[in-house]
Formats: sequence, C-alpha cells, structure tokens
Amino acid sequence: MKNTIITLAGLISLASFSTFSHADDLKRDVAENGVYVGANYGYLKVDGEDDFDDDNDVLQSIVGYRFNNYIALEGSYIDFGSYGNNLSSAETDGYTAGLKVTLPIADRVELYAKGGQLWYSTDYDVVGFSGNKDDEGVFAGAGAAFKVTDRFLINAEYTWYDAEINLDNVSNGSDTETDFKQASIGVEYRF
Repeated sequence: MKNTIITLAGLISLASFSTFSHADDLKRDVAENGVYVGANYGYLKVDGEDDFDDDNDVLQSIVGYRFNNYIALEGSYIDFGSYGNNLSSAETDGYTAGLKVTLPIADRVELYAKGGQLWYSTDYDVVGFSGNKDDEGVFAGAGAAFKVTDRFLINAEYTWYDAEINLDNVSNGSDTETDFKQASIGVEYRF
C-alpha cells in the first residue's frame, strides 16, 4: 500500500510537471506565432517634384499574423500628414499589405525586412485647383526589434513608399513622382 501511494504521488507530480512544462511551451509558441499589433511614430521625408518636397511627422498603426519565427503577413494604416507650401499642398493617408521576413540574431534582437502593396488617397490643392486621387504603389523597408519581454518589442525601421500623385483637376493634368521615406520608432505586442 505504501509503495502504491508513493507511486501515485510520483505519477501525479510527473503529470503536473509535464502539464506546467507544456503550458510554458504553449505560452512561448503563442508569442512566436499568432496575432500582433503595433504602432510607429517618426519622421517622413516627402521627396517629390517641385513644390511637393517637404518633411513632417508620420503615424502608423499595424496588425499582423506571425506564421513562425521568420514569416508574417502584415497590414497597416498610415497617416503621411500634410506637405507642400502655400501654392501647392497635399495630404496623404493609406493602407499597406505585405510580407515581413524576420531573422532572430540573438535571444532578444531581431532584424527584419518587409515589402508589399500600398493603397493611398491624396487630397491636393495646387494654385486654387483642388481634388482627391486614390492610387496604389509599392513599399519596402527594413528594421531591428528588441524584445523587452517575449510579447512586447521596441523597434526602429526605415521604409520607402513609391507614390505618384495625379493632379487631374490642374490644367495640364500633370503627374508628380513622389517617394515617401519614413524613419520611425515603434512598439509591437504579440498576443
């Protein structure tokens, strides 16, 4: 009887340890793959033709899904803000969808690259002629992230967006090749 009690106690202890160990693995797996959200704030250089060269603040909200430690799909909303001068000004915001590839280089540090599609809307006013134009372009970026915890990260990144602002209501209907260059810092939380 005494051996049976000791054996049962041992089996219960082993099962409890195994369950807690599995729960830790499950928590770690959830942090490595699954849904994440984030936000970035930074500097935006609007590199365009003539009057559309400018710089200002940029705000970005992010949602993504990590399939594993290396691959994620990511979408975002970006407020590029207002740029230009008194004669020619514009305001742009947009959405992105892309692929993010991550390379863990240390226990708490990750490097990443991302790229994909940008859909954006621009309200413009050029010498009294105003309008709105929806368009699309591409983007590419790279950055580094530091894990404060397994779920909370701080990152720094640089992203380039290719945009073409079509000024339909202006007499010559000109197109303005514009690049948005974003340098930002941000946070990410993994559920």
